[in-house]
Amino acid sequence: MSSLLDDVDRRTQMVGQNRLELLLFTLGSRQLFAINVFKVREVITCPALNRLPSAHPIIRGVATLRGKTVSVVDLAQALGMPPIPSREGGSFVILTEFNRSVQGLLVASVDRIINLNWDQIHPPPRGTHKDSFLTAVTQVDNRLVEIIDVEKVLEMITGPARDVSDSLLSNIQEGGRVRRALVADDSAVARRQIVRALTQMGVESVVVNDGRQALDKLLELAAQGPIEQQIGLVISDIEMPEMDGYTLSSTIRKEPALSRLHVVLHSSLSGTFNETLVRRAGADRFLPKFSPDELAEVVLGYLQGDDAAQ
Repeated sequence: MSSLLDDVDRRTQMVGQNRLELLLFTLGSRQLFAINVFKVREVITCPALNRLPSAHPIIRGVATLRGKTVSVVDLAQALGMPPIPSREGGSFVILTEFNRSVQGLLVASVDRIINLNWDQIHPPPRGTHKDSFLTAVTQVDNRLVEIIDVEKVLEMITGPARDVSDSLLSNIQEGGRVRRALVADDSAVARRQIVRALTQMGVESVVVNDGRQALDKLLELAAQGPIEQQIGLVISDIEMPEMDGYTLSSTIRKEPALSRLHVVLHSSLSGTFNETLVRRAGADRFLPKFSPDELAEVVLGYLQGDDAAQ
């Protein structure tokens, strides 16, 4: 299965083209689920797992993979479905890296990798319990594919993010730029984390779920008056339905009424995107998820006119 992850350089060239690749898999039924390939390090057959009696119930065990001890999470169990049999060789582990951590995701089978436009990805329908763990859906060969909010799965294990430290909050000064930020992220967990940190800093949030909504909202505000008098900065995820963060950033730069906005790309893909790719899309900063203090330093530095934050 590791051959599925060849040609990483080719995938990197999709940046700014509003495209993504998804790894498709199942969790014990015919229903297809997906995760962005950029979060995936490797796919392997399930090795022997050592159980940890005190671990969270969705952690099926730990395994030594490439010389490192990695926790293996049962994705089906996390979504409220029957656990996946973890017999050695009878299922698969997707080794992932996001939110500054490495974890294995136990799945029943791996299907293939598909290449799509972000505008083919749509918000999930409402009505079932597992919807709260989905960031988006798409159609492949007339079959529904559900894209999992793995950040929410990880939060089940690690718990909520900590608060902004008191030492940073004590440095907040009056004045400076507009204390209002537009936040774009398709993950409910990420939106909640960002809004909580901004609120602690006395910064109001305008929250949207994807890049298309963000652009529409910014254009709506700009039609009412100078955007810099209404929004201090934009904090955007990279992976989002309808329009990704790179396309949002590059579109902002092309819109005369928006072009001076300060854009921070804030992504769980911490090991993949570097400053060069961020600059290519016209963004000012890249910030890996999720450290409340690092976010606070960037936001406060910019809002208070500190050029070093830019």
